[in-house]
Amino acid sequence: MPTPRDRSRAGSTGKLTAFAVALLMTVVACGGGSDDGGSGGGGKGLERSSVTVAALPLADDAPLYLARDRELFEKEGLDVRIQPVQQSIQALPALSKGQVDVIAGANYVTFLQAHEKGTLDLRILSEGARVTPHMMDVLVPEDSDIRGVADLKGKKVAVNILNNIQSLTLNAILGRQGAGRPEYRQIAFPQMGVALEKGQVDAVHAVEPFNSAIQKQLNARVLVDGGSAPVENIPISGYVTTADYADKNPRTAAAFRRAIAAAAEIATRDQDAVREELPEYTKVTADQAESIRLPAYPVTSDASELRRLTELMQEQGLLTKTIDPGTLLVE
Repeated sequence: MPTPRDRSRAGSTGKLTAFAVALLMTVVACGGGSDDGGSGGGGKGLERSSVTVAALPLADDAPLYLARDRELFEKEGLDVRIQPVQQSIQALPALSKGQVDVIAGANYVTFLQAHEKGTLDLRILSEGARVTPHMMDVLVPEDSDIRGVADLKGKKVAVNILNNIQSLTLNAILGRQGAGRPEYRQIAFPQMGVALEKGQVDAVHAVEPFNSAIQKQLNARVLVDGGSAPVENIPISGYVTTADYADKNPRTAAAFRRAIAAAAEIATRDQDAVREELPEYTKVTADQAESIRLPAYPVTSDASELRRLTELMQEQGLLTKTIDPGTLLVE
């Protein structure tokens, strides 16, 4: 795509997704994420030194790549292998089977639901990203007759995954403003620009770097700031693993967390470091990286902020019972 995320051509989108899935299946076929068996093979007293991380090519995961390229993992005695995927949910089966050790950029909504259903015994190693103003927006065509949030009621709005963080946060924003809800359509981020241009949907809920790309290519208009009240600064993704992995590899998990925290600190104090990193693992060009809106990168995990998310999920019926995020955070 002309922009890092612009896979406006459906053919190239399909090829990239197929390639990512094929890569993931290679990991599965090889029988696991770590090759030292978790028994005394790690350096610096680690249970294991090799860690396989499934990650998305999004701005959320910048600290992961900063930690790799600035040798922060190496300083902790870790050999971190990054496995690209297009949706974090693609790696969930491999995580459950121990074929992938960690998922980076894991959208909390999906993984909290899996935890509640018992399909995944979830543990959160580190927070990944939180919402900031305009890092995700609802966009409409320049000439759209949708002029305000009230006009979204009943309209078709594209989201990457149904019943997830995008619809969850947009419903909260619309509810705060007394507006009705739209009808959501599942369309992958790289295909949203084409869908909007062809009139297949009335609006798209896009995250960076797709957000900026669609605005630039289609001259799309921002209708809703996806980071506005009442969801400002809400956690959206993290570095997750299983309870079994965390219990069996506490020193390895701690080393991974320290490296991510160090990288998040760099990303927080120096956005230029993130902007320089983005072209290294996404198709964002250096020029495009200069203008996209970045998420916040928490250095430490905060159970109270995560609780805002779980409570919102309960309010909208995405969780049926209370989950205390404090019980899921790996210390």
